[in-house]
Amino acid sequence: MSSLVRNAVLAAVAGIALSASAGAQLLGVSALPPLSLPTGNLPTANLPVAGPILQDILGQPAARQAVSPTLDSVSGLTETVAEAGAPTLLELRRLRLQELIRTNRATVESDGNGQPVRRGIVVVVDPDLQGLQRALAAGFRLAADDRDSALGIRVVSLAAPNGMSAREALKRLRKFAPELQADFDHLFEPAGGGLVPISGALATAHTGGSGPSIGMIDGGVASHPSLAGTSIEQDGFSGSPKPTGHGTAVASLLVGSQGPFQGAATGARLFVADVYGGNRAAGSATSIVRALDWLSAHRPQVINISLVGPPNKLVERAIRIVESRGIQVVAAVGNDGPAAPPQYPASYSGVVAVTAVDAHGRALPEAGKPTHLDFAAPGADMAAALPGNGYVKVRGTSFAAPLAAARLLAVGSARALAAEARPGKGRVGRGIVCGGCRIDPRTVGAK
Repeated sequence: MSSLVRNAVLAAVAGIALSASAGAQLLGVSALPPLSLPTGNLPTANLPVAGPILQDILGQPAARQAVSPTLDSVSGLTETVAEAGAPTLLELRRLRLQELIRTNRATVESDGNGQPVRRGIVVVVDPDLQGLQRALAAGFRLAADDRDSALGIRVVSLAAPNGMSAREALKRLRKFAPELQADFDHLFEPAGGGLVPISGALATAHTGGSGPSIGMIDGGVASHPSLAGTSIEQDGFSGSPKPTGHGTAVASLLVGSQGPFQGAATGARLFVADVYGGNRAAGSATSIVRALDWLSAHRPQVINISLVGPPNKLVERAIRIVESRGIQVVAAVGNDGPAAPPQYPASYSGVVAVTAVDAHGRALPEAGKPTHLDFAAPGADMAAALPGNGYVKVRGTSFAAPLAAARLLAVGSARALAAEARPGKGRVGRGIVCGGCRIDPRTVGAK
């Protein structure tokens, strides 16, 4: 397969991931430069990485648009991909993660199962002195030591011995210091175009207010008329916060207010923890824990996490502590199909796992299958804020989660939320919540 064709396919997959990826991406922000494609359909007949169904999909004219997507050009292709079946979605997931690793080799590598992790880094939770000394004697170097935590945990990042991969390093650490609670520094999605830094201003900070508060861990939030005057505070945990399409859409669904567009928790104070800094290769477990630490200090009643990744000891420990303090965590289940591995943090017990439904109350075929499923909320045929001005059509579980989080904030408990849930079609957990929160794209002129 020529490098041109391979790049075209990977770019098409990256474009598809704007709405089909595990992070339920915002449409219309391209992460990759346009490619000069051969005339005619993409020549997918000899693609060794794609099954026959995926080859057929990538061979469609719509796949060419996915290489350089517009605001709505990949939406139809996304539905085609989802309806084609879970094996196709699994292949897309694999290609998407491979591309993320390939294009960020200096800082990212695979954990051996295809999941991106920080290169050459392993993390340890609350290490004892003897275990840490054995690790250092085995050739590890101290990369970071976060002790001053509102969560009350110590996180030590260890750099692998020279030339050793993170996978080899974790095996070595478990051999020489098996008592340490060690893991990779996994990367969590969304990892698509919706996280490309937007040329524009962050949403203006307006602190204070006495209303309820809600937190979100995501990309940064851009300035938008619907967010003007809201009580919003942002901080960055992978560098300075940078405005993104994904974060802006999620924030608008929470607290946005402009004419017919109304978020589901208007009037609430919003705390935004940006774990990407505009870099799709960020969003690590350590940055998420720092974000949870910062949010915990602000005491929101609910935290929304529209991100997904593998199980991680560090993230799980932090979420357990947050929950023990009476803060409820809501998370999206992802969009890689029901055959994909259960995604986290949605799959942790105690976390409210949320899937998405369309305007007819039907579960989205691309929605993931967590170890447990609590609720569904609108996640298609709907609008959200576009950075700067205007609105865009969005699709995915990323956009259902904030609606469920807003209702949880309003009613106070998952039990009370279950009492107002309504039946849906397909796998919707205990039912659909915030069913009336969907903003029809036509009412706001969404692109």
